[in-house]
Formats: sequence, structure tokens, C-alpha cells
Amino acid sequence: MSALGQILRNALRNPGATAAVDDQRTYSYIALAGGAFFLANKIERTTANRHVGILLPTSGAFALALMGTWLAKRVAVPLNYLLSHDELAYVINDSEIDTIVTVDRILDFLKLHDAIPPSVKLLKLDDCDFDGMPPLRWPPRLGSGELAVILYTSGTSGRPKGVMLSHGNLESNVKGAIEHARITRADTFVGVLPQFHCFGLTGLTLLPLMVGAKVVYTSRFLPKRIVSLIRKHRPEIFMAVPSMYGALLSVKSATAADFSSIRFPISGGEPLPQATFNAYEQRFNLRLLEGYGLTETAPITNWATPWDFKAHSVGRALPGVQIIVVDENDRILGPDCDGEILMNGPNIMSGYFKLPEQTTNVFVEIDLPDRGPVRFFRSGDIGHTDDEGFLFITGRKKEMLIIGGENVFPREIEEVLNRHLSVKDSAVIGKSDGLRGEVPIAFVELVEAEDFDEQSVRNWCRESLAQFKVPREVRVMDSLPRNPTGKILRRALKVE
Repeated sequence: MSALGQILRNALRNPGATAAVDDQRTYSYIALAGGAFFLANKIERTTANRHVGILLPTSGAFALALMGTWLAKRVAVPLNYLLSHDELAYVINDSEIDTIVTVDRILDFLKLHDAIPPSVKLLKLDDCDFDGMPPLRWPPRLGSGELAVILYTSGTSGRPKGVMLSHGNLESNVKGAIEHARITRADTFVGVLPQFHCFGLTGLTLLPLMVGAKVVYTSRFLPKRIVSLIRKHRPEIFMAVPSMYGALLSVKSATAADFSSIRFPISGGEPLPQATFNAYEQRFNLRLLEGYGLTETAPITNWATPWDFKAHSVGRALPGVQIIVVDENDRILGPDCDGEILMNGPNIMSGYFKLPEQTTNVFVEIDLPDRGPVRFFRSGDIGHTDDEGFLFITGRKKEMLIIGGENVFPREIEEVLNRHLSVKDSAVIGKSDGLRGEVPIAFVELVEAEDFDEQSVRNWCRESLAQFKVPREVRVMDSLPRNPTGKILRRALKVE
């Protein structure tokens, strides 16, 4: 059964149960389902387009919009409101959407009106009448291979690329997580993760609603508010990226008693600093549990649990997911040998939207002794498994930065830098940061040294890039390090 079908079944079985609580209101399961039926009718009357954009803050409204889009048998395209106007406009155009489900408050707060092309229709939930009996319909049959969402993630070429996930990808990932972590409808979730991100979409939206649990959302990460929500709702499951866990340590009034209800304090999206892990054990008697995955894997492949834990490991693979580690010649490595991490399973994406060559490049056939040729997805991450199947991440994609849980490729930033009149060439690497995980540092060669003004270059970047991608520093070099063919060697650049 698809995610939509399971959530609707929960609404029939427990209509009055609380599904979601957010900054604006509380949704029962039947209210969530009824709103989705209203919205599906609106979508069908507004557009014939197959792809529908969703531009909403972290909230129950996002879940309603997602369900409504699927009820109308359309493909959801969650939009990252943290992108610059240029980046957002690119995604809107590339994804071929002509309608966006949104609300006034996010358009006004983030001043996004100029980023949306005039030809795109805005279906505002503020203007929808959800009172009375919704126009009921028989839910569509959503095949496991049918496209469910297109999630845009950073691309190596400097432009975001759309990851195509099917209903089967999402359903299998949620069901595997429920089995792996023994989650039940008695659990309560709290989180602030953006739902345009796969971690927030699957882990904080589909997972609680498919199991019939309650999920508490807040749209802005304010450490004191998060602690207050945890005190009030006593959740068993809390999901965040490591930089958020680090920021929560700044709440001086927080105590071990506040966090005592949490069975699963889940950390994902970026490496967890050992200092943060230690601080939670010492101050709150709470062991942070790491998970691992990528947008392309819907996203969870591995997850540490309280009863199946090893230090520094992201845990064992979910049911149905196979992890292997290979060398540079794609030969399978044994336990404790570092290599590239490859995955196979029903959660793996079908490909990148309109990018067949990039899709081909991330898949490889590996001849398994017991199964023959099997198609695996290349994570690009480096790690190893031990003899009990626990996965350890020891490196990651050579170029990618992880900034506050967001994947950023240096090429995105470099292309903007290189358009500045004073910059001849550039290279961007990451610098460790206690709050954000990493921040970008730019190294530049100049056309003329006297033309350089660091603030001017950073302001230039702000015009085209999301704030978190703007270089924290711009450092001038006489010449960037290069190999014999002229390729810039980022690994030769160092930051203190």
C-alpha cells in the first residue's frame, strides 16, 4: 500500500487522533485527510500539469499538500525556500511546474514573490475553504513504480538536479524504518527539519503519519522553543542535524529531565562531532543515534538503535537494503577495509530528472557470488563495514560540503565567484564550524590585485546564492594549486 493509502487508512481507523501539531494549528487524522481531498479538487481545477510545486514551511500543511497532490495523481516538487531567487527560479523552470501550493506568510517572510515567474500560478492554502464535507473520491491506485516526488539536490555541475523517487521508494523506506526501529503509533515525533529535504520528508512526515503517530512541527529552529516543545509533548523521537544538537546545548535551562522521554535522538545529514556526542551523554544522559542515507536512497539506508549500537557507527542497514564496499576497481572488499559505499534496494531512486548521463554514471553492476549481476547505486562516500554489518563512514564525496545539513558542491559557489570581474579563477573548500558543521572558504586568483575587495565579492555571491553558500572568507592567492593538466587541486588547499 502506498504512503497515501496508509495515511488515509489511519484516518478511517482513528479519525479523531492527533496527526500533527504545528505553529498554527492542530490536525486530526480526519482533518488532514479531509483537507487533502479539498486540495486535490483545487489542484485539478487549477492545472492539468503533472508536476505540482509545494512551497511551505515545516508544518502539518505540508503533509496536507503532499497528500492532496497525490490524491490528484500528480507528482510533488517540494521547493527549497532557502535557495537564492535565481536558484529557486531555475528549479521552478527545470521541474516544469506551473502551479505552486503555498501560503502568504512564507512568501512575505522570505520575500519570494520576485523569485516566482509570473506565469506560475499560486494556489494559496490561505484562500482555500476547507469547511464542510470535502468532495470525496476514490483514492487513486499509485503503483510502486510511479513517480511520487522530485527532490532537488545540489549538482556537481553547479545547478541543482532533480532526484526522482517513486511511491515504492518512499513506502519501502518508511516500512523498513518502522521495522528496524520498532516504531509504533504510540510514539510522538518532534522536529524542525525542512520537509523539502528528504530527511524531513520521509523521516518527519511520512514515517509518523504512516504509522499513525503524532508529529509536532515548528517552522524555525529556535533552540529555546525546541526545548519547550520537548518539555510539553514528551516525544519519544526527535530528529535533527548535528549543528542543531550543538545549538541546543546553548539552552542553559535544559536538563536531563527535559530529554528523558526521548528514545530516539536521531542525528543525520552531516557527521556528528564527537564533542557533541559526549556533551549529550554527560549533560543529558542521552546517547545520540546516527543514521545515514542520501536523497537518492529516499533517504535512510542505515540507522543505529539503542539496542544495536556501536560507537562511531551509523548502524546496520534497514531491512531490504544491501550495503557493499568496493575498491577503485569495483571489487568487493571484506570487513574493516575502506572503500566506496554502494547500495541496492527498493528505496533507490529511478534517476535524475532529465539527466540520463548523470543517472548512468551513478549506477554500476556488481557481480555477486550468490545473485549474479546486481545494479548498485554509487554513494561516493567512503567507509567500511565490520564483520557484524555495522557501517562506519570514514570519508565522503571528495568535493561536497555539508553546511547545516545541506549538501553543497564547491562548483556551485565557484561559478558565481568566477563571474565577478576581479576574479580570474577560484576554488572552494570547507572549514569545520561548531554551529554549521562546515562553512565555505573561497580561494581566488585575481585579474588585478588592486581591484580586490572581499566584501564586494561576498556581496556579489549573495545576489545569486543562498546565504549558507556564501563564502565565510575569500582568500587571495597568487596562483591556485594545479595538476599538470591545469586542474585545480582542492586537496592542496588548507584552512586552519
